[in-house]
Amino acid sequence: MTENEISKIIFDSGLKIHRKLGTGLYERVYEECLYYELMKSGLKVERQKSLSIQYEDLLIQDAFRVDLLIENKVVIELKSATESGQHIFEAQTLNYLRLGKYKLGMIINFNLPYFKNGVKRIVNGL
Repeated sequence: MTENEISKIIFDSGLKIHRKLGTGLYERVYEECLYYELMKSGLKVERQKSLSIQYEDLLIQDAFRVDLLIENKVVIELKSATESGQHIFEAQTLNYLRLGKYKLGMIINFNLPYFKNGVKRIVNGL
C-alpha cells in the first residue's frame, strides 16, 4: 500500500471522528479514536512511537515520539489547537520525517470547525 493510499484512509477516518465528536477535546481522545479506526481498517498502527537518531558517533535513544506511525510509512501528528501554531507543527513534523527517513507526514488538527482545514500533508523529499 502506498503512502497516498494510506493517507486517504487516514483522512476518511479522521473526518468520521470529527463529524461524530466535533472540536474541543483533548488530543489523547482523538488519538485513541483514530488508532481504533485505523486498526479496524486493517492497518498496522503504532502509538507514541519512540524513535532514536544518530548524531555523528552518538546514538540518542528516544529522541522523539510520533503520535501515530502507520504501516511504518506515514507519520501522524495530532493536534487540538488553534491555527496560530501551524508553522511550528509543520517544522516539527518535517523534522520527524527527515530524522526517521519517512516520506509522508500528516498534521491533523481536530480543533477547527472544518476538518479539511485542519489537515496538512508534509512531504519529505529525502
